[in-house]
Amino acid sequence: MDRFLAYPLELIPYVAITLVFAFTLHEFAHAYVAYKFGDHTAAKQGRLTLNPIQHLDPIGPIFIFIAGFGWARPVPVNRFFFKKPRLAGILVSAAGPLSNLLLASIGFIIAASIYRFGIPASENFFTFLEIFISLNVVLFIFNLLPFPPLDGYRIVEDLAPNEIRAKMTQYEQYGILIFLILVITPLDQYTIHPIFNIVVPWVLGGLSNFFYGLFL
Repeated sequence: MDRFLAYPLELIPYVAITLVFAFTLHEFAHAYVAYKFGDHTAAKQGRLTLNPIQHLDPIGPIFIFIAGFGWARPVPVNRFFFKKPRLAGILVSAAGPLSNLLLASIGFIIAASIYRFGIPASENFFTFLEIFISLNVVLFIFNLLPFPPLDGYRIVEDLAPNEIRAKMTQYEQYGILIFLILVITPLDQYTIHPIFNIVVPWVLGGLSNFFYGLFL
């Protein structure tokens, strides 16, 4: 059974719990920042909530278990309501990945506090914390990649001049296809995997040094 999954079977419960927190806060963050900038679209659809049922997609989490990546239900955003569409668009897009970075930081704070104050904790709990931290860091980095429909692409789109933005919109459908090819085909060994093999350890190491240095 394990050979068909991206994670060992015994770790699936930890991954599932992590995804509930990670996807829920990620989408809530998008909805909340959009709401603060005047777009109430997500709020009217019941997405301005920390209720996981409103944010989890029935298929996206399954792909995490099988392929190692997945998604939640995208929060609807209507830029028409933004007074400063570009600035608001960037902050709304960035809010999701930053929420995952926040969760990873909370995980490090909990782990460092356990060591600092000698709080009793089981090996299973540390295993969960490790998955919680690493998976949130992966989601943070993954969502910042500049490919549609990821948040990183939306940020680049809002930063781009109008003429380039128009061309990006025109060819966006092909960008999605290219992204899927890079992720789900053997090409991922030369594209996505090298990014994560370098960037993920670097971010994890930086957070670890910061929080353990702060507490210990």
